[in-house]
Amino acid sequence: MITHIVIWKYRADVEEKLREEHLAMLKKLTRKIRQIKSLSVGSDVLKLPRSYDAGLVATFKNRTDLEAYTVHPEHIKVVDFGKNISKNVASVDFDS
Repeated sequence: MITHIVIWKYRADVEEKLREEHLAMLKKLTRKIRQIKSLSVGSDVLKLPRSYDAGLVATFKNRTDLEAYTVHPEHIKVVDFGKNISKNVASVDFDS
């Protein structure tokens, strides 16, 4: 199994409505991309200076499924939206 983690630090000028829209778009991916085995999405609750604003943890059966997700048109839409409202995005993918 592959675990995929992404975190977003939104730009300070991004309204809460757009932040919520981003999270909603991410959550809908499970209905649109069959390769996703599990998906958790949420906003940071601690609000520490080092915290990012939102995060995603997804699991995939194998690397092939992760790669299919990565290039899926619905995923690309969400990636572009997230990049446009973020000052930093980080990710890690590992065998789990």
